[in-house]
Amino acid sequence: MKKNILLVAAVLMTVAAFSQEQKVYENNYLVKVGDMAPDFTLKEAGGKTYLLSDLRGKVVMLQFTASWCSVCRKEMPFIEDEIWLPGKEKGLEVIGIDRDEPEATVLKFKDEMKISYPLALDPGADIFGLFAQKEAGVTRNVIIDRNGKIIFLTRLFEREEFDKMKETIFSELAKK
Repeated sequence: MKKNILLVAAVLMTVAAFSQEQKVYENNYLVKVGDMAPDFTLKEAGGKTYLLSDLRGKVVMLQFTASWCSVCRKEMPFIEDEIWLPGKEKGLEVIGIDRDEPEATVLKFKDEMKISYPLALDPGADIFGLFAQKEAGVTRNVIIDRNGKIIFLTRLFEREEFDKMKETIFSELAKK
């Protein structure tokens, strides 16, 4: 009897472990277009703290970045000039989420990059881990519509993909 109980417990634990496995999509994402964006707390470097869901009603671009990432550094001026500056008055929020670096490093990085959109802290890459496997690389953008649904995902910085993302953002902003 005791062996049967142990066997049943082991089977249930195995089933539970399999059911908790996260599906992994293209580019090591744990989310896909059409999913609701996971909610989390953002703490801007040198600034305020709020929930992602507090931004409902706005189109949101999450840019996963880090000061040591050369591709991120290449992409950031394009985000600033082609997306953030022309989009912020139309209801766009751009938030860079810096992967696991201290606040002083993040503030220095923001200053070096001459960007005006906020950079948020991500200690332990916990926010990153809601969207992609933690061991996956940064230089990712997640575009979220006014209702909190993911509408575009990128990986790395390729001009053609960037232009498609930009088109998606401004098309979404044009909807009222």
